[in-house]
Amino acid sequence: MEIEEPNDLLVKPAKIISIVFHPLMMPVYGMAIIFSAPTLLGYLPFNVKKLLLLIMLVNNVLLPLSFLPFLIHRNIITSWAIIERRERNIPLIITAILYCVTSFIIFRLPIPLFLKSFIFATAVLSLMVTVINFRWKISLHSVGAGALIGLVLMLSLKMLAPLDLYLISAIIAGGLILSSRLKLNLHNPQQVWVGLFAGFFGLIVFMTLFQKLI
Repeated sequence: MEIEEPNDLLVKPAKIISIVFHPLMMPVYGMAIIFSAPTLLGYLPFNVKKLLLLIMLVNNVLLPLSFLPFLIHRNIITSWAIIERRERNIPLIITAILYCVTSFIIFRLPIPLFLKSFIFATAVLSLMVTVINFRWKISLHSVGAGALIGLVLMLSLKMLAPLDLYLISAIIAGGLILSSRLKLNLHNPQQVWVGLFAGFFGLIVFMTLFQKLI
């Protein structure tokens, strides 16, 4: 199915927002929020922060992107954008596996439980959206936006820290992300709203379960 691209001044900003807030980058942004927020987690040694960010950048950004040229060459996907739902299956499976690997690596490190629960929740979310995508096209950008909002809320509640500015910023970013996906005609309202709430509630539920089980 060919997507008809709208032609007006808002298209370019919508594309930029979609690139900046690409789903692969959202967990990295989440980790950056955890490290920069005024909580006890912000006082972790710099080397620990650098190691965790490096693991996520390599496993969950660079490696998934490195598979795309091969998938295009094998005609599994037709473009880097991966617009069609069926074309997303293989890339999502690869990404979900890599998130599970990241979760396994980080689980073995001597770091605070909150960080482990965040990585675990992102891995489960990636598995969840992969399963959903086999039957229905959910907005991955919106899932990431919802998860980011949920993370800030969890961080504020668990660390007993007033993170109003972070929460407002995450909500505004979420609104921009949803609006950009609709503006580009890549999703319908149902797909972006379901994605937002799935990411928000999914992250909170999975983080809470992990923290209670460990």
